[in-house]
Amino acid sequence: MSLTNSNLQYYDSNVLRLSAAKRTEYHGQVDNLIIELRKHVIAQSDLKITRVVKAGSFAKYTILTKTTEDPIDVDVVFYISGQSLDKATSDSLNDLIHSLLLKIYPTKDVEDFEIQRRAATVTFVKSGLSVDVVPVIQDETNLDHGWQFDKDTKEKNLTCAPCHIQFVSDRKKTDKHYRTLVRMAKRWKNFANPPGLKSFHIELILAYLLDRDGPAQSIELRFREFLGYIAQTKLGERIDFPENNGKTKKTFSDPVVIVDPANHENNVASRITEDEKVKISLAAYDAWETAHYASTQQDEATWKEIFGNRFKIRD
Repeated sequence: MSLTNSNLQYYDSNVLRLSAAKRTEYHGQVDNLIIELRKHVIAQSDLKITRVVKAGSFAKYTILTKTTEDPIDVDVVFYISGQSLDKATSDSLNDLIHSLLLKIYPTKDVEDFEIQRRAATVTFVKSGLSVDVVPVIQDETNLDHGWQFDKDTKEKNLTCAPCHIQFVSDRKKTDKHYRTLVRMAKRWKNFANPPGLKSFHIELILAYLLDRDGPAQSIELRFREFLGYIAQTKLGERIDFPENNGKTKKTFSDPVVIVDPANHENNVASRITEDEKVKISLAAYDAWETAHYASTQQDEATWKEIFGNRFKIRD
């Protein structure tokens, strides 16, 4: 069936969106971690933490309620000043954070800690919350920005956590349905599991459509347009944003190019391979066909093929 905005707002509010109670619970766990980690860093290293920013989908209010397919994770960015950008720094930051987390939570299993490519992760088994602690070397000329390191490639990338949060907030002010659409698209991604596609990519693709076409009048129609855009373009179009206007355009040779609105020299989709690009496009086309059929044939149950069995639009 064709879904009204009220239908999809019900689905978003009652199924997808993280509740206020859970948000408060997660804030408490993250705040305790920040306090303890800050104390340990000061006591056991010469690093100077200038600010801490809760980032990612949690801070942008695009996070989903936890299910077996929808994990809960919070990015916590630690800005560190007075450090050089040499290899020794990039190799040691995550190792230091990881070792300090082990000291802060001595009763947790080793399996609950992991060093990722750009973060050290701690998982709280009871709540299911994963916290990615992301150390960045603060840019002394632009304090919202910082250099983030890739453990595997040793490359450094300029990032801006507050800029990404503001980017989503600006789009929400322009289109009141923007975050609902992001959560719907993320739920489709988690259910269909197309390889290589990340939540950040979804936020940016929907923001691009908003910038290009204006605010969504129909949530369902814009969601189908989102799927159709991926299927039709096969992610072959470069995606850029007004935030980068006036800056020299960097040329990228990656299969998919989505330019970071906070850093015009960074392609946030650079890790998507040619094979993954094809599979993402096919998954979007399949979902678009299903959504089109469900809408035109007045078939409410078919929407579950896109969102899973928890999809509902009424009590």
